[in-house]
Amino acid sequence: MEKKVGYAVVGLGVGMLHVDAAALCPDAKLIAVCDLLEDRLDKAKGKYPDVLIYTSFDKMLMNKDIDCISIAVPSYLHAELAVKAMEAKKHVLVEKPIDITVEAAQKIEEARIRTGMKCGVVHQNRNNAVMKPYKEAIEQGALGKIIFGTFEVKWYRNQAYYDNGGWRGTWDKDGGGSLMNQSVHTVDLMQWLMGDVKSVRSIMRIAAHKIETEDLTMSIFEFQNGATASFISTTCAYPGLGTWINVYGEKGSVEVNGSDLETWKIIGDDPSVEKEMKEKYQGTAAAASLDPTKAVGHLSIVQDMIDAVMKDHDPQILPYEAIKSVRIVNAIYESARTGETIYFD
Repeated sequence: MEKKVGYAVVGLGVGMLHVDAAALCPDAKLIAVCDLLEDRLDKAKGKYPDVLIYTSFDKMLMNKDIDCISIAVPSYLHAELAVKAMEAKKHVLVEKPIDITVEAAQKIEEARIRTGMKCGVVHQNRNNAVMKPYKEAIEQGALGKIIFGTFEVKWYRNQAYYDNGGWRGTWDKDGGGSLMNQSVHTVDLMQWLMGDVKSVRSIMRIAAHKIETEDLTMSIFEFQNGATASFISTTCAYPGLGTWINVYGEKGSVEVNGSDLETWKIIGDDPSVEKEMKEKYQGTAAAASLDPTKAVGHLSIVQDMIDAVMKDHDPQILPYEAIKSVRIVNAIYESARTGETIYFD
């Protein structure tokens, strides 16, 4: 029988999604978890009795049975741990954002090239079922020339969320607030669907929380292809009102809220097309599938990473692709601080 990929996870907040995914993947063997908090380790051990637990990342790296590690620690530590893991001959999957600065993120890409290890980044929303036909409709010209887009991340977080852990809502550890933490996935989808950014002009506010960073941003983008877009990120929209990913072209419009298709209107289509599309792409990613061949969410990304190791190909999203969203986020912050339009090379 072919050897399974020995899998480990460091950081057991969002990292528990990686743990659960690795346990479900048929080509993986969950070996170990690492965290500084004993209660998190106890919880993982209670759910997976055979898993090894570590409080030292360096000690975990010495385990020769581990082939691949998910890096799910606070964002500012991603590059440090990812580089260390690759230098220890471990493949890595890095949670979003890849890191909080372009410079740190580039260290991950440089380590990937230098060591020859596999490195993927978590932007699992690209795998929401509706995103495949959405992307194809744009690339194949079904919407015609893209005119504009609107992207809105209208989430809610109470003050306790920011107070817990001491790193959320800080510039040096979280890299930002509602934009860098909650909205980087939607930034990724925006540039993936709309194309390369030409410029951005933004404002930001601390509207409803006691934090260093922002809890509200509003931005206007221009793209190299001539299209424009607005982007809103907030954690002030009680009780949490969804994530809108909307693109409008000269021949049609598509609107998606989260993973649900709300509008699919293309000139010349029979009215039944939209009905069929909504029936197919509403609620399809509301719950993670237990079948990795039909995986969504983190399961799809972990399975892709394991496939990359098993079959010796690149993961779905490489560091240099994930760096794009970090560059955009930091350009928004720079524009908001300076009041200037920021132009991209």
